[in-house]
Amino acid sequence: MINGALRTILPIAGWPEERARAVEITGSYDPILPTPFRISEAATATLAAVGLAVSDLWELRTGRRQGIAIDTRQATASLRSGNYLKLDGVPVSNARNTVMGFYPAKNGRWSYVHANFPNHCAAALKVLGVPEDREAVRKAVARWDALELEEAIIAAKGAGGMVRTMEEWAQHPQGAAVAKLPLMEIVRIGDSPPEKLRDGDRPLSGIRVLDLTRVIAGPTCARTLAEHGADVLKITGAHLPSLGRQEYDTGHGKLSAHLDLREAKDTEILRGLVRGADVFSQGYRPGTIGSRGFSPEALAHARPGIVVVSLSAFSHVGPWASRRGFDTVIQTVSGITSRQGELFPDGAPGPQFYPVSAIDFLTGYLMAFGAMVALARRAREGGSWHVRISLAQVGRWLVGRGQVPEAELKKVPKEFTPAELKRWSMTSDTPVGKLQHLGPVIRLSETPPRWARPTVPLGYHPPVWPT
Repeated sequence: MINGALRTILPIAGWPEERARAVEITGSYDPILPTPFRISEAATATLAAVGLAVSDLWELRTGRRQGIAIDTRQATASLRSGNYLKLDGVPVSNARNTVMGFYPAKNGRWSYVHANFPNHCAAALKVLGVPEDREAVRKAVARWDALELEEAIIAAKGAGGMVRTMEEWAQHPQGAAVAKLPLMEIVRIGDSPPEKLRDGDRPLSGIRVLDLTRVIAGPTCARTLAEHGADVLKITGAHLPSLGRQEYDTGHGKLSAHLDLREAKDTEILRGLVRGADVFSQGYRPGTIGSRGFSPEALAHARPGIVVVSLSAFSHVGPWASRRGFDTVIQTVSGITSRQGELFPDGAPGPQFYPVSAIDFLTGYLMAFGAMVALARRAREGGSWHVRISLAQVGRWLVGRGQVPEAELKKVPKEFTPAELKRWSMTSDTPVGKLQHLGPVIRLSETPPRWARPTVPLGYHPPVWPT
């Protein structure tokens, strides 16, 4: 069974459709959870692409490809893996801030206030002029035009947006700009000799990854690379807002260190790390990390042969290129929450999020796929490479897969069975306790994916590569 969504990914790597036949796909297809969007097909496709890229690297090492198998239900569960965490037997809360959500604004429109991070919550409350109280926010939003509120919150360095329909997004200048882009780009940005993969017994043995990403999508990319043998060093700043719990889910397999790039000495430490890196993955808004001296071109100059992976919210083009955004924001402005609310109002009228973090995780898997394709190209032909993707591009791709017929959406279960979750889960000993979490989804015939390191708190390690 060849996954239709996978067909659209294969050309990015220059692979023929026949390559997809190497993947054994089992399990039911959409709808697996209550949403009209084909999240199961998309999850299976992106993970299959990862598996094929891993197999390609293994063939470079050994001359052999691997057998690849994926269960669609397990792949779908991975799109909300943060829901299934237990620390020392106690579920890890993934509750959102109480004021985060949708509110009716003027003229029958809806506004989304993103308030999960303290700085974004403070920005929205400052614009609205109210305390952190949901009822106070509701009354304040009702006095605003939704479009004007969207712009005011963005200007205050917050996040959120006006709920749009898919038709409105298609006509919006940013939606139109994204529509002209491919799902993902992998472009050569510099010349260097081919680099043979270093010795090792795993597909990514010896590959060093700098992970300068936050929240879910970017960290999922680096977690996926660690799953197949890469040494991943996550770099973040102690001064940056963090929920603290997301790393329990996305931190498997990583070292984690703090650097403050506002300080010259820490910037120099990062430059030293770059010289020993193979992959530099970053998720800051376009131009932000470049202004610190770490643009793709500067990185390729400092470390010829590097693979740079750049993630943004709305892409590198269009009027919103520098705008803050998250999975929930992309859902809001692109029509996903509008459609989800029509079919699954969840007891109240208005927009709704789909029941997973699909755009986030799909983007993370695609980033890892792109990084591995670029590493294979480096091994075969040399060069420095730039992998570029955005949440908006992935959201458009997901919507483009079409929707499940409404008749098939009746009585769709909201959760997987306890037996399934138990079968898919594992326990890791971490510095903060015994962590129960979902294990890797992809099954490989020769190198079963695993994490060699447990998840750790942010900044747990010094900023040095392991020997």
